[in-house]
Amino acid sequence: MNIAVINTGGTISCVGTPLGPMSATAFASACTTYINPILLQQFPNLNITYVKDLIFKESTSGTLDSTNLQPTDWCLIAAYILKNYTSYDGWVILHGTDSMDFTGTALPFLLSSFNAQGIPTAALSKPIIITGSQMPMFYQAPPGGTMPAPTPSGLLYNTDAFQNFCGAIASAQTGIAEVCVYFQNQLYRGNRVLKTNASEFNAFSSPNYPALGEYGVELDINIKNVLPPPVSYSVSLDNPTVLQNAIEQLTYITTNINAFPVMQLNAFPAWYTFAGYPTSTSPCSGIIANLINACVAQGIKGLILESYGEGNFPSGNPDTPQDGATYQALMAANNSGVIIVDCTQVITGVVNNSAYAAGAWLPSVGALNPADMTPMATFAKLMVLLTSATYNQWTAQDVKYLLQLNLLGEMMDVNRMDSRGNTSLLSGQSLSTLDGSATLLNDPVLGPILTDSNGTCLWAALSNPQAEHMPGQLIMQNDGNLVYYSRYNSAMWATNTHVGSGAPSMLILNGSTSDNSLSLQVYNYATNTVSTTLYSN
Repeated sequence: MNIAVINTGGTISCVGTPLGPMSATAFASACTTYINPILLQQFPNLNITYVKDLIFKESTSGTLDSTNLQPTDWCLIAAYILKNYTSYDGWVILHGTDSMDFTGTALPFLLSSFNAQGIPTAALSKPIIITGSQMPMFYQAPPGGTMPAPTPSGLLYNTDAFQNFCGAIASAQTGIAEVCVYFQNQLYRGNRVLKTNASEFNAFSSPNYPALGEYGVELDINIKNVLPPPVSYSVSLDNPTVLQNAIEQLTYITTNINAFPVMQLNAFPAWYTFAGYPTSTSPCSGIIANLINACVAQGIKGLILESYGEGNFPSGNPDTPQDGATYQALMAANNSGVIIVDCTQVITGVVNNSAYAAGAWLPSVGALNPADMTPMATFAKLMVLLTSATYNQWTAQDVKYLLQLNLLGEMMDVNRMDSRGNTSLLSGQSLSTLDGSATLLNDPVLGPILTDSNGTCLWAALSNPQAEHMPGQLIMQNDGNLVYYSRYNSAMWATNTHVGSGAPSMLILNGSTSDNSLSLQVYNYATNTVSTTLYSN
């Protein structure tokens, strides 16, 4: 098996006192000397290539501390992978920890493509494992030793670097078709991680999604948590045509990504004034509003709010938010085309800005709800979507729609069930439109019902639900059939859209009641066809 190792920089490839970066060539030489013999004992059929010709030109060493990585550097890494995609079975990317959670989202989006409905048109088919460490991999003798600087003189065994590297190499041989982060014996989805510890080896965690695997005596993968491979060869990067299209899109993104800056802004206690507070002549102003106005003036295209709690952000006027300076600054930003996303700075949980009046005003200024997506993932996802919009002929509304969809496992599914992933709707669970105007609920008594925001029933699967068979499960099957099973596992209702050869499908709740665009459909994404429409207005 052929695995390529890309060293971008970071602590794992630093040596000396104080720590300084090794070049990719020096690091490759050290790994060949000290690491390869150990790895080949466990993986005798492994062939490792240490990439030496990927150069980050910002640094004289050709590698970068991740603190200094730019969005164009994400593109540089992605381009190298795509241009060498057919040569390797998997990749290990060595990366500094400071911005690993940004890169963990940027790479899967740069290596994939979608249509305006969020259906993949280019899908990753091989593992890409990002890792790094809190301590360096190699020891370098102090000046005067027998080894000339910057040549390492030994392997530092009692650090996380060696263990993380070995675990990443093992993970790259699993065939998992996604970008992952391996750290401290855990394999995580790359677009779900956060750096949550700056001084211990367990630097990363995945607060809102379980680990994909764990390395104990052996590497144990929980296949239930792993993304499925490409639905067919027609959208896989193994297909030369698909690969070429992905390269062309990435070339466009690389050229244009700096023109679509996105910024993050934390909610924090800050001064604000408005008429009547503290005096009747007080102007409507505030430091947060001033920051937003200044950033919009600098040309930002996206703004990630890191709100309090479930999505609460200071408006600048507690009683009438629309009279607050922050509200007005955000409204002006929205009117100028800036896409605003209301994330939470809390590590774990889901955004629900309607829970409190302090956040319920945000949708009125255009703020989108990213559910449980991290601010780092939202940042990278939005930047890539914004940059590729013109290339894909997407409108601003398309970008907003895609931002709120689970495209690569980066967030919970809000309005879709997938036969190859999020397959079921249990009793009490629901889907909703992105604007919250309609909900499909698996009611414990009534079964699947579609209601509007006023509670009016728009559609029901069961005309005469029998209490002795309730509650049940709604299952989106991989044969394309949507079936409601009773508590005794007997089919009570079905769309009868099954296909004998299989039909990977989604149940999609789309549109809005506000403009009569609401629809509930079963969609076969292997053939890109609607199997049946359950409701439409």
